[in-house]
Amino acid sequence: MRLWSLHPRWLDAKGLVALWREALLAKAVLAGRTRGYQQHPQLQRFREQADPLAAIDAYLHAVHDQARQRGYRFDAGKLGPLQALPTIAVSDGQIAHEWRHLRAKLAVRSPDTLARWADTALPDCHPLFHVEAGNIASWERVAAS
Repeated sequence: MRLWSLHPRWLDAKGLVALWREALLAKAVLAGRTRGYQQHPQLQRFREQADPLAAIDAYLHAVHDQARQRGYRFDAGKLGPLQALPTIAVSDGQIAHEWRHLRAKLAVRSPDTLARWADTALPDCHPLFHVEAGNIASWERVAAS
Protein backbone atom coordinates (compact mmCIF):
# COMPACT_ATOMS: atom_id res chain seq x y z
CA MET A 1 0.00 0.00 0.00
CA ARG A 2 1.41 3.39 -0.97
CA LEU A 3 -0.53 6.44 0.15
CA TRP A 4 1.54 9.11 -1.54
CA SER A 5 2.29 12.37 0.26
CA LEU A 6 2.85 13.86 -3.19
CA HIS A 7 0.02 15.64 -4.97
CA PRO A 8 -1.85 13.14 -7.19
CA ARG A 9 -1.06 15.31 -10.26
CA TRP A 10 2.45 13.83 -10.29
CA LEU A 11 1.20 10.28 -10.84
CA ASP A 12 0.85 8.60 -14.19
CA ALA A 13 -2.43 6.86 -15.09
CA LYS A 14 -1.45 3.53 -13.51
CA GLY A 15 -0.24 5.27 -10.39
CA LEU A 16 -3.43 7.29 -10.00
CA VAL A 17 -5.65 4.23 -10.41
CA ALA A 18 -3.50 2.27 -7.94
CA LEU A 19 -3.65 5.15 -5.45
CA TRP A 20 -7.45 5.23 -5.69
CA ARG A 21 -7.68 1.48 -5.01
CA GLU A 22 -5.15 1.56 -2.20
CA ALA A 23 -6.73 4.56 -0.49
CA LEU A 24 -10.13 2.83 -0.67
CA LEU A 25 -8.52 -0.22 0.94
CA ALA A 26 -7.06 2.06 3.62
CA LYS A 27 -10.54 3.46 4.23
CA ALA A 28 -11.92 -0.07 4.64
CA VAL A 29 -9.14 -0.89 7.11
CA LEU A 30 -9.74 2.30 9.12
CA ALA A 31 -13.48 1.57 9.16
CA GLY A 32 -12.87 -1.96 10.43
CA ARG A 33 -14.38 -3.55 7.31
CA THR A 34 -11.38 -5.77 6.56
CA ARG A 35 -8.96 -7.77 8.66
CA GLY A 36 -5.96 -7.37 6.39
CA TYR A 37 -3.44 -4.51 6.50
CA GLN A 38 -4.35 -3.59 10.10
CA GLN A 39 -0.72 -2.92 10.97
CA HIS A 40 0.28 -1.24 7.72
CA PRO A 41 2.68 1.60 8.60
CA GLN A 42 1.24 4.05 6.07
CA LEU A 43 -2.02 4.11 8.04
CA GLN A 44 -0.28 5.55 11.10
CA ARG A 45 -0.64 9.20 10.11
CA PHE A 46 -4.36 8.73 9.44
CA ARG A 47 -4.92 6.88 12.71
CA GLU A 48 -3.25 9.77 14.56
CA GLN A 49 -5.97 12.17 13.40
CA ALA A 50 -9.00 13.06 15.52
CA ASP A 51 -11.24 11.52 12.85
CA PRO A 52 -9.26 8.99 10.78
CA LEU A 53 -12.17 8.29 8.40
CA ALA A 54 -12.70 11.97 7.68
CA ALA A 55 -8.96 12.28 7.01
CA ILE A 56 -8.88 9.36 4.54
CA ASP A 57 -12.02 10.73 2.87
CA ALA A 58 -10.31 14.11 2.47
CA TYR A 59 -7.34 12.29 0.98
CA LEU A 60 -9.60 10.39 -1.42
CA HIS A 61 -11.45 13.55 -2.47
CA ALA A 62 -8.22 15.03 -3.81
CA VAL A 63 -7.46 11.81 -5.69
CA HIS A 64 -10.99 11.85 -7.11
CA ASP A 65 -10.60 15.51 -8.16
CA GLN A 66 -7.41 14.67 -10.05
CA ALA A 67 -9.09 11.71 -11.74
CA ARG A 68 -12.04 13.88 -12.76
CA GLN A 69 -9.67 16.49 -14.22
CA ARG A 70 -8.15 13.74 -16.37
CA GLY A 71 -11.55 12.54 -17.55
CA TYR A 72 -11.59 9.35 -15.45
CA ARG A 73 -14.77 8.11 -13.81
CA PHE A 74 -13.87 7.13 -10.28
CA ASP A 75 -16.98 6.40 -8.20
CA ALA A 76 -17.60 9.41 -5.95
CA GLY A 77 -20.23 7.33 -4.13
CA LYS A 78 -17.39 5.62 -2.30
CA LEU A 79 -16.48 8.90 -0.59
CA GLY A 80 -17.80 10.31 2.63
CA PRO A 81 -18.50 14.02 2.88
CA LEU A 82 -15.54 16.35 2.53
CA GLN A 83 -14.94 18.03 5.85
CA ALA A 84 -12.71 20.95 6.72
CA LEU A 85 -9.78 19.39 8.58
CA PRO A 86 -6.42 20.61 9.76
CA THR A 87 -3.65 19.60 7.40
CA ILE A 88 -1.23 16.87 8.39
CA ALA A 89 2.50 17.56 8.59
CA VAL A 90 4.76 15.74 6.14
CA SER A 91 8.50 16.29 6.11
CA ASP A 92 10.45 17.60 3.16
CA GLY A 93 12.63 14.51 3.61
CA GLN A 94 9.57 12.30 3.10
CA ILE A 95 8.55 14.27 0.01
CA ALA A 96 12.07 13.92 -1.43
CA HIS A 97 12.09 10.19 -0.66
CA GLU A 98 8.72 9.66 -2.34
CA TRP A 99 9.77 11.75 -5.33
CA ARG A 100 12.83 9.53 -5.84
CA HIS A 101 10.64 6.44 -5.44
CA LEU A 102 8.03 7.70 -7.93
CA ARG A 103 10.67 8.77 -10.45
CA ALA A 104 12.16 5.25 -10.37
CA LYS A 105 8.71 3.77 -11.02
CA LEU A 106 8.02 6.23 -13.84
CA ALA A 107 11.37 5.46 -15.48
CA VAL A 108 10.15 1.89 -15.97
CA ARG A 109 6.44 2.21 -16.69
CA SER A 110 5.92 5.75 -17.98
CA PRO A 111 9.08 7.43 -19.34
CA ASP A 112 6.98 10.14 -21.03
CA THR A 113 5.52 11.18 -17.68
CA LEU A 114 8.98 11.15 -16.13
CA ALA A 115 10.28 13.36 -18.94
CA ARG A 116 7.42 15.83 -18.39
CA TRP A 117 8.51 16.27 -14.77
CA ALA A 118 12.26 16.33 -15.50
CA ASP A 119 12.69 19.94 -14.33
CA THR A 120 10.82 19.42 -11.06
CA ALA A 121 13.27 19.26 -8.17
CA LEU A 122 10.70 18.78 -5.42
CA PRO A 123 6.98 18.51 -6.15
CA ASP A 124 4.14 19.86 -4.07
CA CYS A 125 2.33 17.65 -1.62
CA HIS A 126 -1.18 16.27 -1.49
CA PRO A 127 -3.61 19.00 -0.32
CA LEU A 128 -4.31 17.15 2.94
CA PHE A 129 -0.68 17.70 3.97
CA HIS A 130 1.64 20.62 4.63
CA VAL A 131 5.42 20.39 4.39
CA GLU A 132 7.75 20.89 7.33
CA ALA A 133 11.49 20.39 7.57
CA GLY A 134 12.51 16.91 8.59
CA ASN A 135 13.68 13.44 7.70
CA ILE A 136 11.92 10.51 6.12
CA ALA A 137 8.91 9.48 8.21
CA SER A 138 9.51 6.86 10.89
CA TRP A 139 6.75 4.68 9.42
CA GLU A 140 8.37 4.61 5.97
CA ARG A 141 9.98 1.38 4.91
CA VAL A 142 13.34 2.27 3.43
CA ALA A 143 15.37 -0.41 1.67
CA ALA A 144 18.83 -0.92 3.11
CA SER A 145 21.56 0.18 0.75
